[in-house]
Amino acid sequence: MQQRLDLAANAPAIAPKLYALNDAIENSSISKTLLHLVKMRASQINGCAYCLNIHSAEAIKDGDTHQRYHVLAAWHESTLFTPAERAALAWTDALTQISTQDASDALYTELTKHYSETEIAELTLLINMINFWNRVAISSRMVHPSEAKAA
Repeated sequence: MQQRLDLAANAPAIAPKLYALNDAIENSSISKTLLHLVKMRASQINGCAYCLNIHSAEAIKDGDTHQRYHVLAAWHESTLFTPAERAALAWTDALTQISTQDASDALYTELTKHYSETEIAELTLLINMINFWNRVAISSRMVHPSEAKAA
């Protein structure tokens, strides 16, 4: 697969503003661990190989475990995630699948047990930002690097 379009190069008046917004979200009060979990979970749901490749490497580099990322697709059934992470992952699932899943009061109430209103706002912006990046990467067919396999 070959990349279709370099959106940053072809939208030079817009791209820097998007990167600045992304940086602001990444430098919010959200922990790096939660940031990576949310990015990975939304990217799994959206099927964005490019983002999965980037964010899994970042998560491991920042100290999370391979095991948590191996079971993230089935986070509902794993004991490796804290109650706060589980609430954030449920919110990620709901907002990422908003056309088929409700961002219910029950999910929101569960968030309020673990996060302040500011943190929930930042989490919501993070989820929407990674969904945006997934759609950019998928629509422009961004290709992640490949590791050579031993024969």
